[in-house]
Amino acid sequence: MDFDLSEGFAEPEQASLLPPDRRQSERALAIRRGVCRRLRAEGLAVIPEVTLQTGRRADLVALGPTGLITIVEIKSSVEDFRSDGKWRDYLWHSDFFYFATGPHVASHIFPEDVGLIVADPYGAEILRPANVEKLAAATRKEMLIRIARAGATRLHDLEDPHAANGGC
Repeated sequence: MDFDLSEGFAEPEQASLLPPDRRQSERALAIRRGVCRRLRAEGLAVIPEVTLQTGRRADLVALGPTGLITIVEIKSSVEDFRSDGKWRDYLWHSDFFYFATGPHVASHIFPEDVGLIVADPYGAEILRPANVEKLAAATRKEMLIRIARAGATRLHDLEDPHAANGGC
C-alpha cells in the first residue's frame, strides 16, 4: 500500500461536505480515511473524534450492528506512538481496541495485546485482530449516548452551520 501524500487523497467527486479537520496531519487523515472505508465495508458505523467521559477524544469510534463498540487510535509515525501514553484509557470505553497506522510505520512497535490495522487512503488491512473485552452495561449505555449525540450534532451542523451559535 504505497501512496504519495503530495498528491493529496480526496477524490474530486467525493469531496467532503464537512469542514477540514485541522487537528490531524494529512498523513493521519489518509490513514483515517482508509480505516473508515474498511470498517464501513464490514458493516460498522464510524464516527471520528468522539469525546469520552474522561475528556479524552477517541480518533475513531465504530458501532457494530449488535451494539459492540470499537475504538481506533491512529498513529501516523513512530514519534506519534511513543509520545502517547493515554491510549490505555480507551480500553475502558470499547469492546475492541485497535491502533491504525500507515505502511511507512514499523508494525512491531505496537503492543501485541491490541488490534493493529495498516491503512492508506483507499483501504485498510487488519494485521492483528483485537481481543474482545466486553463493556460494562453502564459504560456501554454512556458510550451509545455519546455516539448518538456526536452523530446527531454533526448532521445538524451540516444542515444548519449557524445553529451552534444561536443562528447568527
